[in-house]
Amino acid sequence: MNTWPPQRPPDLQAQLEPLRRIAERLGPRRLVVGALVAVVLLWLVSGFYVVGPGERGVVLLFGRVVEQTESGLRYRLPAPIQQHHIVDIATVRRAEIGFRAARGSTRSVPTEALMLTGDENIVDVQLFVQYLVQDPVQFLFRARHPETALQSSAEVALRAAVGENSIDYTMTEGRVEVQDRVKKQLQDLLDLYATGLQATEVRLLVVDPPKEVKEAFHDVVRAWEDRERLIKEAEGYAEGVVPKARGEAVQMLRAAEAYREQRLIRARGDADRFVRILAEYKKAEAVTRDRLYLEMVDRVLPKTRTVVVESGANGSVVPLLPLGDFFPDRKPAKTSTAEPEQRPAAATGGR
Repeated sequence: MNTWPPQRPPDLQAQLEPLRRIAERLGPRRLVVGALVAVVLLWLVSGFYVVGPGERGVVLLFGRVVEQTESGLRYRLPAPIQQHHIVDIATVRRAEIGFRAARGSTRSVPTEALMLTGDENIVDVQLFVQYLVQDPVQFLFRARHPETALQSSAEVALRAAVGENSIDYTMTEGRVEVQDRVKKQLQDLLDLYATGLQATEVRLLVVDPPKEVKEAFHDVVRAWEDRERLIKEAEGYAEGVVPKARGEAVQMLRAAEAYREQRLIRARGDADRFVRILAEYKKAEAVTRDRLYLEMVDRVLPKTRTVVVESGANGSVVPLLPLGDFFPDRKPAKTSTAEPEQRPAAATGGR
């Protein structure tokens, strides 16, 4: 909304009039001295600086490091006499080899990821590195671009470790060994280049063959895992069978030893019995011989077939033929003798 008449701008000369009066009262000399004192005070105050938690301050005297300060309010001589740099030593930083992560997505970098293995195969490797600033002085002044040096050193260490192993070993059981070797070699390179950095963790995220042959290699890995599983199952089965077999072997050995002892004792007993019988036989040879004969006949005859032949058969062998074997349904008849005063001839050998 326009106003009439228009407002006049403020008079600058009227506003500076109090300052002019003060300058006239002090005089030009005092005014110059006061200005110089104010400038000096401002210059001295500029030496205060704050080092935050987890940070380290590095103070330089004419470009030379003279002090490292901890967190808190600190003071140094103003520039250009002294200067300071503040380095964050608590934040864990990360480096990515073979890929780049941004906005929740991951993008592969083939120039870094594709590597040649010891068995002349190509493998796609992605490495993740976490590190801290260990020495602020070296980090600031010894290496020109320490984090770039870490990126290159990590790639060199990874290619060296992968190039000395086969692709199968790197993808399966050698994965942890490759990680440890990369971490050790990376730290050696960082110390050699005086970067002031310390690698706290090195981890292989992806170890795969190129996508054109990925499925075939995955089949190989699955077959390797099945092989290891079957080996473990076989070892478990052996752990169960072998002790059982050993126990059975010990049991059989004990049984054989017991059988041997039993046979030895029995043989000794039979030998002692024979010796006693021999002693009795020598005392009455005829009686002992007849008794032994009758005992033997008593044990043998019940197990044999007895055939009684009449005395009128005139020694014919026909009645002695085993005709009953041809007629299994017929039982052989026994014929009794009519003459009790004549003793029949017994069995198998005739009279």
